[in-house]
Amino acid sequence: MKKTIKALKLSIVFLLFISSFIACDKDFNIIDSDVLGKGNANFLTSIDTISISAYNKTLNAVQINNLASNLLGVFDDPAYGLTTASIVTQVTPTTFSPNFGVTPVIDSVVISIPYYSTATGVDGDGNTIYTLDSLYGNPDADIKLSIYQNKYFLRDFDPNTTDNSAQNYYSNAGSGKNSALNGSSTINFDDHIGELLLEKEFKPSATAIITTTGTGDDEVKTRSVPALRVVLENNTFWETTIINKQDHPELSNANNFKNYFRGLYFKVEETVVGDGNLFLVNLASANANIAIYYTSGETDARTQSTYALNFSGNRLNTFINDYNKVTFPVPNKDLGDEKLYLKGAEGSMAIVDLFGNEDANSNNTPDELEDFLKDYRQTDDKGDFIMDNTTGNFVLKRLINEAHLEIYEDQDIELGTYDADFHKYDRIYAYDTKNNAPTLDYQIDPTENAQNAFSSKIISLSQRDTITGQYKIRLTEHLNNILLRDSIYNTQIGLVLSTNVNYTTNAQILNSTDNVTAIPASALITPRGTILHGSNPNEQNKSKKIRLKIFYTEPN
Repeated sequence: MKKTIKALKLSIVFLLFISSFIACDKDFNIIDSDVLGKGNANFLTSIDTISISAYNKTLNAVQINNLASNLLGVFDDPAYGLTTASIVTQVTPTTFSPNFGVTPVIDSVVISIPYYSTATGVDGDGNTIYTLDSLYGNPDADIKLSIYQNKYFLRDFDPNTTDNSAQNYYSNAGSGKNSALNGSSTINFDDHIGELLLEKEFKPSATAIITTTGTGDDEVKTRSVPALRVVLENNTFWETTIINKQDHPELSNANNFKNYFRGLYFKVEETVVGDGNLFLVNLASANANIAIYYTSGETDARTQSTYALNFSGNRLNTFINDYNKVTFPVPNKDLGDEKLYLKGAEGSMAIVDLFGNEDANSNNTPDELEDFLKDYRQTDDKGDFIMDNTTGNFVLKRLINEAHLEIYEDQDIELGTYDADFHKYDRIYAYDTKNNAPTLDYQIDPTENAQNAFSSKIISLSQRDTITGQYKIRLTEHLNNILLRDSIYNTQIGLVLSTNVNYTTNAQILNSTDNVTAIPASALITPRGTILHGSNPNEQNKSKKIRLKIFYTEPN
């Protein structure tokens, strides 16, 4: 089933704003063109198509701790196969050194973790109707959810470093187990389980949560956003673990508590082979907690109170990937690959060498880049590039008005039972692999939309064309930076699939064997994948090969 996100329809005001931005950009380029010399007249506008090399990089051992959001569930991608995502998280009391009163008795223990949802209307009684924003797979399928006490200590600092660096945990998705790497060893969380606190078949619901307090005339019902809300079954465990520790050092501060109670393990399994659903949860939400409801006091004056724990501290996703529908190729870095595989949740990415890798004269600069610099920069009588001593920039003989990567999805992907809109809300996030940062074009893109990531940064990172499956990645300023400031080693772009292009935090790659040392973490919190046409000459559909197109102006 397609991802349940509602696309933002651009208002007329917003469209006018975009038009004015483009117009201003055009005006700026014309003004810049006027100072290029040669009579300040008779300018030619033309198009360059640059030969690039685009190839695959399989992602292994990617940082999975302290993500902004976490995936939970089972998802069968029609082009790749099955991804299972579980969560291990520390928990922390919201208050310390509690006084539970006289003869406290637990009434219930409830876990609440909000989904990402959008209010889409009201019902006949005036109550808000919601849809879930990040639900993947079959929403009618059950998954098996087990919640265990976790007995593995998630430490904050890496003891193998001399500068107290933060401890990172890395994915181990090919192991077939809910495991992680810490840089020196492998942790299988099934080897560190404590008490079983819940086991049930489960599926997320977009229904609002209704909480009732009081009885009779004092009864009050409150409604809150949809959430994973379950009652834990073992009150005795929580009485022994929490209530009976009043006045003990375990409940006196966060460090003591995290060493004593090392957190929870949310383990997910499929109930039907090849079927299930997977969803995004917000453990960082102020409304994500474990609420222990208890009654205490003298016999004739019992009162109900709540002791809460939140999910602050270390938390991580574990992934198990069974990619039984695709085989990732050995990358061809010279000519590029025929197909490019973008897959989230420790999957695969594409690397684009903007000027290829061919270097016939062995001067550590690709031939295509040398030709590009000679075509666009002014040279003196000796053939050396001319630099403006005032600005420190090179003087140009061609002005780039627009440059973008033109990318096409392979629309022959077998979708199985998924509908034609399956890839409708996919976005391709492009980043500068040298600096592990968004491109300059992304940084100056004014179309950021904090409320709807699908409609954010649509100038630098286009939305997918629903008819042709085309994406455009704008690199105008990125190339200008190479031309003007000699950033010639900044010629590699990474491409990942993302459903939240606003999330620009990096996730480190453990022991990377090339110069790609990190990926945008947004590529980890989507289980989705797509396949693109590549750059290899053997690519069958020549018209849809990935290409770099440059629209430029030069004096005639």
